Amino acid sequence: MSTARTVLVIGGGAAGNAVTILLRRAGLAVDLIEAKDDWNAAAGSGITLQGNALRVLCELGVWDQVKASGFGFDSVGITAPDGTVLHVARDLRTGGDDLPATVGMQRPRLQQILIDAVRASGASVRLGTTAEILGQDADGVSIRFSDGSEGRYDLVIAADGLGSSTRAAIGIGDKPEPTGMAIWRVAAPRPAGVTRTDLAYGGPAYIAGYCPTSDTTLYAYVVEGHRDRAAIPPETYADEMRRLASAYGGHWPEITAHITDPAKVNYTWFDRLLVEGSWHRGRVVLVGDAAHCCPPTLAQGAALSLEDALVLAQLLTASDTWDDALFQAYYERRVARVRPVVEASVQIGQWQLDGVRDADVPGLMGRTMTMLRELP
Repeated sequence: MSTARTVLVIGGGAAGNAVTILLRRAGLAVDLIEAKDDWNAAAGSGITLQGNALRVLCELGVWDQVKASGFGFDSVGITAPDGTVLHVARDLRTGGDDLPATVGMQRPRLQQILIDAVRASGASVRLGTTAEILGQDADGVSIRFSDGSEGRYDLVIAADGLGSSTRAAIGIGDKPEPTGMAIWRVAAPRPAGVTRTDLAYGGPAYIAGYCPTSDTTLYAYVVEGHRDRAAIPPETYADEMRRLASAYGGHWPEITAHITDPAKVNYTWFDRLLVEGSWHRGRVVLVGDAAHCCPPTLAQGAALSLEDALVLAQLLTASDTWDDALFQAYYERRVARVRPVVEASVQIGQWQLDGVRDADVPGLMGRTMTMLRELP
C-alpha cells in the first residue's frame, strides 16, 4: 500500500499510542494529538494487565520494558474480609504459555513506556491540542485544530476516551452509562507477602483488592456503591478510602497505613459503553474507550483497547482500499469479542449490587477469560 497515506490519531492513551506505533512501523505518516500538555504521564495509580494485553505489548516491541518494570504472577486469591485466604486459583495465561497470566504495574510507568515508543517511531506529536472542526468527504478528513492550524488526512482514528468528543462530532450518540458502583484506588508500598492479586468480597465494600505493581509497590482498591462526586470533597479522599479499607484484615492494615495523601487517591464511577452497529462514520473510526468500556471487574479495559489498536492496524496495513467494508469488518471482528467481556463485567457487578449470594462469579470469569485465549 502507499506510504503516502496520512493518519491523524486523536488521543494519546493506550489505544492511541499503540495504533500510532503500529502504523508508523508500516511506514504510514501519523500525527498524534493529545489534549493534555503532560500526555497523562503521571496519571493513575496501577494497572492490571492480563495475558491478552501482554500479547499486544509484545507486538508493540515493549514487552521487555514492561516485564522489567512490573510484577508478574499466575494466580489469584479470594479472601474473607478478615484476611483469611479462602481459595487460590491458578490464573489463565490468556496471552500464551510464554507470558505470565498477569502483570501488575504502575500506570504512569506503562504510559511512559508507550510514550517513548511513540517518540521513537517518528510520529509527529502535538500536546495540548484538540480537533475542533472536522469535515470529511469521500477521500479524507479536514481538521481545524485548537491552535488555529489545519490539516488534511486520509483517516482519523478517534482514541479520545470515554467522553470522546469525536464520537459525538461524527453523529454517534452513544454515551457511557453508570453501573451503580464506584472505585477508590491508591498506590502504596508493597507488603512483602503480597505476590498476587487478592480479592475480598463483602465487608463495608463490595470488593477490596490489591495488585503488586513492582518489587516495592502495589495498588489497592475498594469498590462501593457510587455516590454524588460533588458530595465528596477531594481533600477527604484519603479519609474516605481509609475508612472503607480499615475494616479489612490480612495485609490491609499495612496498606491502609499509607493511605494518607488525598491527592494520591483516585475516585471513579464504574461505567458501561458499547457502541452498536459500527464504530466508524466515513473516514473516522473509533478505538478503545471511545467505542466501548466496561467496569474493571475483569481488568480488561486496557486490554480490549490494545486489541482494538492491533486489529485496526493489521486491517489498514493489509489493504489498499480503506472503505466502509474494511471498517465494518473491523467492527464485526471486535464487537464479537468485546460484547461478552462488557456484559460479563457488568453482570459481576450487578450480582454484587443485588446481593446474590449464590452467583457464579468464578464460572463467569473463567468462561470469559477462556475466550480471550484466542487471538483478537
